[in-house]
Amino acid sequence: MIAPLSESIIAVVCRLVDDAGQSREPSHSDIKSVIGQSNLSHSDPNNTGNQPIGKAKRIRFVLNWALDNNVENGRIFVDKMLALLRGCGGFREGSPNYVGANVIDDCVQVFKHEGFIFFKDGTFSILNLESLSGRELVDALCVYVRRAQSGAEDAALLVGTSKDLVEATSKHVLMEKTGQCPQTNFPALLGMAFVALNMKTSQHPKETDESAWSAMERSAYDLACAANKLRNKEGVGHGRPWLPTITDVQARLAIQSMGLVSELLLEKLEQTKKDGII
Repeated sequence: MIAPLSESIIAVVCRLVDDAGQSREPSHSDIKSVIGQSNLSHSDPNNTGNQPIGKAKRIRFVLNWALDNNVENGRIFVDKMLALLRGCGGFREGSPNYVGANVIDDCVQVFKHEGFIFFKDGTFSILNLESLSGRELVDALCVYVRRAQSGAEDAALLVGTSKDLVEATSKHVLMEKTGQCPQTNFPALLGMAFVALNMKTSQHPKETDESAWSAMERSAYDLACAANKLRNKEGVGHGRPWLPTITDVQARLAIQSMGLVSELLLEKLEQTKKDGII
C-alpha cells in the first residue's frame, strides 16, 4: 500500500519538512535520494543549475509535477518521504527532528479526507478495509497487527468498518481459501478460518500423540474468543472499544492478543500459499 496524492497531501507533506528558521533532518541530500528513488529527478528544481530552493518548496515543486504528470511516482515519493521522516525521528516527540504536534494533527485530518488513517508515529493505513482485496488488504491488516502488538488501542477496531482485527483477518482467510464468507457469529467465523488453515480449535478432540503446537493453536483460538467477549458491542466504531469494566492494562493485553492471533492466521495463510495448498 502506498500513500495518497492530492493537493492537500502535498501541502501537509511540505509542512513536515519545513524547517525554516531552524535545521533538522532530513537533509537536502536525503531528499534528493528519495526523489531519485521515486524516479522524479527530472522534476527536481535543484537540478536545474539555478539557485537552490528550500526543502518545502523543493518538495512542493516535485509533487505538483507528479500530480499533473505521474501520480504513481508521486505516491511512491510521499510514501518514501514518510519512511525517511520516521527513520530520523520526525514523529517521535523529544527528537531534535520532531515535526511538531500541530502538523501531525493536520496529517491525520488530511489523510482521513483521502480515505486513510494517519497514525501519530507517521504510519498510515486504509480507512475502509472493505474496499480492499488481495495484497493491499494483507498490507493494511499487517499495519493493524503491528499496532495491536504494541498495544495501540486504535488497532482494536478497524476504523470505518464494523469489524475488529481478528474478524477482518478471519474473513480474509476464508475468502482466500474458499471464495466465500458466511455471515455468522465470531466464534464460528474464527473456527472456520482455523479449520480452513488446518489449525486446531477447542472444538477439536485432543489426540494422544498430537504436537505441542496443536495445543498452542487451541489456546490461540480460545484467547481470541475471550478477547472478543470483552468488546463493547454497543460502541463498535465509537470511542473506547472495550466494556467499561475493563482496565487499561486488560485492554492493552486484549489488543496485543488480537495482534498475535491475527498474525498467526496471516502467517499460516502465507505458508499455505508457499506450499501450494491454496
